[in-house]
Amino acid sequence: MTSQDDEQAARQLLDLINASWVAQACYVTAHLGLADLLATGPRTAEDLAAATGTDAPALRRLLGALGSVDICRQRSDGAFEMTQLGERLRRDVPCSMRAWALLWGGEAWQVWANLLHSIKTGTSARALITGGSGFEHLERDPAAAEIFNQAMVDLTGLAALQIVRAYDFAGQRVMDVGGGYGELLAHILSGYPTARGVLFDMPHAISKARAHLDRRGVADRCEFVSGDFFTSVPAGSDLYVLKTVIHDWPDEQAREILHACRRAMRPGTRMLIIERLMPERLEPSAASRSLARLDLHMLVALGAQERTMKEMLALLAAADFQQVRRLETGSEFQILEAQL
Repeated sequence: MTSQDDEQAARQLLDLINASWVAQACYVTAHLGLADLLATGPRTAEDLAAATGTDAPALRRLLGALGSVDICRQRSDGAFEMTQLGERLRRDVPCSMRAWALLWGGEAWQVWANLLHSIKTGTSARALITGGSGFEHLERDPAAAEIFNQAMVDLTGLAALQIVRAYDFAGQRVMDVGGGYGELLAHILSGYPTARGVLFDMPHAISKARAHLDRRGVADRCEFVSGDFFTSVPAGSDLYVLKTVIHDWPDEQAREILHACRRAMRPGTRMLIIERLMPERLEPSAASRSLARLDLHMLVALGAQERTMKEMLALLAAADFQQVRRLETGSEFQILEAQL
């Protein structure tokens, strides 16, 4: 006979193991565009199946399953509608998570299936899926690049306002290094009318960034430059901002990026590293679970890691950044202001 505590622990573990089904259900919902189809009002499973080319009974089961986690609901007349939670899987709503659902349930899902490989080797498993351990595949695959960059826009948008309020960007020429479509830069330029921006990233991002910042009404105060931050970073800015860039790379490559920024900087300029910082020890909590997931995702996807404050200071010191100030943002991100 098992004790009640043993049984409860087993059920709790079972819930954790089985939770992955929700990610795939959200991925399929986003892929089929169900939330967008329901934007105009409730529809039956048969109607949605005809619109998406799916099997009506199977789709009804998916919608019912989504109802169990409050993503959609079935009305008394049998039709389905999205909840406020499910609305975030639409393309055109504030705080959309559609692109992230597609990324997490698509490419990332395949990479995570090879976590054992990364634990055994300490290296990225992405090469097993895309043929490369970094982001090279995004230059070859425009559809994947669009999903990735839009997902970064959406995630950045959740914390950008708090980041922008935590630092004074007024009157500065701000370069967003590896900034994707420029979502953080858009918030900076919107919040500080006297600031000017430079967006620096790979061609797959820069090619779509101007239209994104134009929609935000700040493209006229921004320059768009494509390049490789391992080789060189353009000079001439007052602030060099790297948000969730360093965590994408192992120490050797991270140091190369910091050295490239250092070579571009003149006396008096500053660099802002915006990252989540790992605690020295993870505890059973929602915050620790989020950091643990991110850290393992950096490992399996890129062979990289989330870092502690001590580890970040060591990286910065290796690139001759000795003066480092830490600022809290009120979000999960911290700002490390570094000077030569």
